[in-house]
Amino acid sequence: MTGASPKGLWSLLGVGSNAAISTAFPGSTVTYQTSGGGLANIPIVSAGRAELGIAHNIELVVAAKGDAPFKAPFKNLRAIAYMYNWAPMQMIMTKDFADKHGIKSLDDLSKKKPPVRVAVNQRGNMVQAVNQKIFKAYGISYKDIKSWGGQIIYSPGREQGQLMSDRRVDLIGNGVFVPSKHFIRVSKSRDLVIFPLRSDVIKKVADETGADPYVIKAGGYPWQPNAVNTVALGAVLFTSDAMKEKDAYNLAKAMVENVGKIQGVHKAMRSLTPKLMASQTSIPYHAGALRLFKEKGLK
Repeated sequence: MTGASPKGLWSLLGVGSNAAISTAFPGSTVTYQTSGGGLANIPIVSAGRAELGIAHNIELVVAAKGDAPFKAPFKNLRAIAYMYNWAPMQMIMTKDFADKHGIKSLDDLSKKKPPVRVAVNQRGNMVQAVNQKIFKAYGISYKDIKSWGGQIIYSPGREQGQLMSDRRVDLIGNGVFVPSKHFIRVSKSRDLVIFPLRSDVIKKVADETGADPYVIKAGGYPWQPNAVNTVALGAVLFTSDAMKEKDAYNLAKAMVENVGKIQGVHKAMRSLTPKLMASQTSIPYHAGALRLFKEKGLK
């Protein structure tokens, strides 16, 4: 299984998958290897250099279409299970900037045209692409933001919070679990506000990217009294159509029947259910996994 960082959540998904599969089929082993993340995992699995991979739903959608950064569609990708769909896009601004410029919603950005400095993640990162689509749905381009005297800052998620703490960023858009330790850390020195997305923006971005509509429950953060409507990233365990149907069936069976092994790797995974595993729509399910889900009444 090819994942991402050796210290990130996806490595724990590797641990949980190994526990589930080895419980169902003693002697079986899932070996986890690190990579550059979902975009890198797609060609690795497609070419057969790994049997399983993890990628975000939005990454698999662009891969299936052959959109940038890919040059051609990947038609042989098949899902085994949806692992989570609760990494919501969070549009978070410092309260002092919002108060100074009268920003009460993202609509106010285009109306007030403030010199906002926005951290959008790195070029080529799909979170950055989702940020760009969110702004576009509000009628705002990166060029517009720069023309207002603002900045677009291409920084990885792990650095964004520090930039905001250092007063070098006014607005962050990132798709992470709630509560995010990075935003919790920032909130100790800066007052923050979080903006919901309009319903039409949610639909447009979800349709274009494959992200799921999502509601951050009230109280997700101590400074977030109301529910926040947004879109969320999810992670899919996938393979290629070269995998035998029996193997895909057995993998899905092991994960459904031993879901507790995966739930136990991190508190963020406690909401994983067999029903969720069978619910992704980014790419087709492998025939073997689909047969298992139908047998279990999940499809």
